[in-house]
Amino acid sequence: MDERIAELETRLDHFDRAERDQALDELLRLARGGRLRLPEPEPKVNLHAHSFYSYNAMGYSPTHIVWRARREGLRAVGLVDFDVFDGIDEFFRAGELLGIPTVAGMETRAFIPEFSTREINSPGEPGITYHMVTGVTRSAIDDPQAVEFATMLRASARHRNESVVERVNAYLAPVALDYEADVLPLSPSATPTERHLCLAYETKAATVYPDRDARVRFWAQRLGTPQGEVSDLLDDSRRLQALIRSKTMKRGGVGYQEPTPESFPRMTDVNRFALAVGGIPTATWLDGTSPGENDIDELLDLHMQAGAAALNIIPDRNWNIRDPAVKDLKVRNLYRIVALAAARDLPLVIERPGPQVRGRFRRPRTRPRRRRLPAGGRGPGRPHGGRARGRGRVSQRLGARSLQDGGREERLFRPPRPVVAAIARKPRRAAAYCPV
Repeated sequence: MDERIAELETRLDHFDRAERDQALDELLRLARGGRLRLPEPEPKVNLHAHSFYSYNAMGYSPTHIVWRARREGLRAVGLVDFDVFDGIDEFFRAGELLGIPTVAGMETRAFIPEFSTREINSPGEPGITYHMVTGVTRSAIDDPQAVEFATMLRASARHRNESVVERVNAYLAPVALDYEADVLPLSPSATPTERHLCLAYETKAATVYPDRDARVRFWAQRLGTPQGEVSDLLDDSRRLQALIRSKTMKRGGVGYQEPTPESFPRMTDVNRFALAVGGIPTATWLDGTSPGENDIDELLDLHMQAGAAALNIIPDRNWNIRDPAVKDLKVRNLYRIVALAAARDLPLVIERPGPQVRGRFRRPRTRPRRRRLPAGGRGPGRPHGGRARGRGRVSQRLGARSLQDGGREERLFRPPRPVVAAIARKPRRAAAYCPV
């Protein structure tokens, strides 16, 4: 039976959507027949998972992410692919079938002119911020201007990728990629990311240098890394790809392109796009140590004035640190951002870095804020479908919609699974819902 389950879970990542749906249906039949146990949900969430539509280190599809979340007993799970909504419909289907609340959106990078001289949360890139759209209800986009914006995001991402490949090919020759043949097939909707480029280079190097020792010498020389370390990395694709990316595509690498104000859309334009697709503009926070995040009150003021109505954080990056002094600083920063979000009634979208699916709030450093972190829940309407009614209304704020405290009224966004990890200062605010 274990082999059968493993085979079905592998099929969850097939590029054919029908194959994935069939595999999930069969897994559900096993669970309903008592041959596969699904645990009761615990206070664990991950509302920021990337699928293979942008990049997932494990190669997980949207369906597999939901299945893995359900198998690990998560209370809720979220999908946030880079620059695309392609996996949302599939993600919601899996959530409905598995009975786990889901939220979906998109992540991108944006430019904030007011912070053009200050690094925010994109290392070494002043004025550039990671930014999100949360609470999107479907993959399709109807608004013509939003369609144009989404097309621009895809085209810009492809242009950046092709420019990187051109530079890195010259450096890594004879390990060189054909973008159409080697890169595009790695993404089911032809929307590869920088991480796909690293995977493609690793694969191409294995083809050009089938002899392991020759391959070790190649990577050691091109990446400026001792051969012994490279030899170990050949057995750990994720770490090898991270090294390829760090040495060739990030700042200081041959493929790095210094961003300009024109490299990414303005944050205000991303927010307009978010509202046009029925989503919630969502700011992101890294760890509070950059010049921009040091000015966190000014930054949050700017975000909220532009319509941001939620904040994404990654608690693990602030406590899971070896250096005691750095850890102490970042934990204090974490406590501060949670308190600031509470004071501003900003729901928190919680994620965990790396390929892990779950996020726990039982660590000593996060336990004091646990009451505020995963306080999401089901609304008083139907648990996973239909229109739920709950606290929070969508209002106009400086030309943008945002979640505001208000009476019980029908939402303007369809919320079949109304859940998001939220913070709360008052019992009546204990569940802030993010319509998905």
